[in-house]
Amino acid sequence: MKPSILYVEDDPTLSFVTKDNLEMQGYSVTHCENGKIAMDVFDQSKFDLCILDVMMPEVDGFDVAAFMRKKNTEIPIIFLTAKSLKDDKLHGLRIGADDYITKPFSIEELQLKIEIFLKRSKVYKSEKTESIFNIGLYNFDFNNLSLVSPQKSRTLTQKEADVLRYFIINKNTVIKRSAILENIWGEDDYFLGRSLDVFISRLRKYLSEDTSITLENIHGVGFRLKV
Repeated sequence: MKPSILYVEDDPTLSFVTKDNLEMQGYSVTHCENGKIAMDVFDQSKFDLCILDVMMPEVDGFDVAAFMRKKNTEIPIIFLTAKSLKDDKLHGLRIGADDYITKPFSIEELQLKIEIFLKRSKVYKSEKTESIFNIGLYNFDFNNLSLVSPQKSRTLTQKEADVLRYFIINKNTVIKRSAILENIWGEDDYFLGRSLDVFISRLRKYLSEDTSITLENIHGVGFRLKV
């Protein structure tokens, strides 16, 4: 079956060209002209990946992404943005987007991002090994995105689970920042690096009940999960 993409863009010319090119590459593309329509369509259909313009009338891309993340923690979300402001990009990544592309963009760049995230998503869905972990007081179920301690049960986002799993697999080992970014996000990028820092802070908070667990910052190098 063709991978199914939800594409949300209010520019009619850009959306026509992009949709046409993606369909020529073998994708099934559903286009929505605004965020409100996109949320209704997302509720009624199943997609493999979403591409969201940030600046749209009625409901912007940030709100659409937040809505989608509440419904589906795994689906890859790529933002298209005309803004190059650091805060906007970081905000999108914090909401749960997997990546962003700044307009104007090339179709080749977009296709490459789509291929990377669809492939990674397929690997996660099919992977059955190394999904249940015991770390200190915690039980971590990667496939179900759950982190359970004697005091609390928490549902993680897909990215939080991805980062935590990578640390657990490489526990007690210094991991370079670039290695984390390339393994989780597919590239070593400044803005993604800032997003990684946010995830690190969250994980430290989530694991704070067990004082025997520390997520160390190795200055100028990366991080180490000590258990």
